[in-house]
Amino acid sequence: MGQNQAAFLLSQLGAHAAAQFAEKLGVLELTPADAGILRLLRAEAGLSQQELAARLRIHPSRLVAILDNLEKRGFVERRVNPDDRRLYSLHLAQTGGVVLEKIGAVARLHQDALLAGISGEERSTLAALLLRIADQQGLVRGVHPGYQRLGRPKGTGGNKGKSDGQPAGESGR
Repeated sequence: MGQNQAAFLLSQLGAHAAAQFAEKLGVLELTPADAGILRLLRAEAGLSQQELAARLRIHPSRLVAILDNLEKRGFVERRVNPDDRRLYSLHLAQTGGVVLEKIGAVARLHQDALLAGISGEERSTLAALLLRIADQQGLVRGVHPGYQRLGRPKGTGGNKGKSDGQPAGESGR
C-alpha cells in the first residue's frame, strides 16, 4: 500500500486527530470518552445506564466507572427513574453543561487546526463523503467505535480499560 491510499490516510489522520484531541482535552482533565458521554447526555437526557451502555456499545462495568468519575466531579447526575425505581436516569448537571461548552470550544479549535489546509467548501464535501462511508460501514452516528474497546474483559482484544484517545464523538460540535 502506498502512502496515497485513502484507507491508510484515513487511519493515519484518525490516529493523529484522536491523539491531538485527547491531549487538548487533558487540559480540562477529561478524556475523549468523558466528552462523548457528556455530549450524548446533553442530547438525550434521562437515559438509563443500560441504555447508555447499549448506545455507546461499551462494556457496562466500564461505563459505571466513567460515570462514577463524572458524577464525583459534578458533571453528571444519577436520578431515580420515575418509570422504574430500580434504574437510574442520567442527566447532565449544570456544571457538566459548563464544561461541555469548554469541550465544544476545544473541539472547534481542534477541527480548525486539523482542517486548516482546506477551504470551507472542501470541509463540507469531506464531511459528507466521510459520513457516507461511516454509514456504509454501519457505524453509529455520533458514537466513536473506540468505546467498544473500553473495559473489555481480558482475552477479547480489549486494552484492559485504558482509553486509546479515540472515543468521544467529536462530530456535532
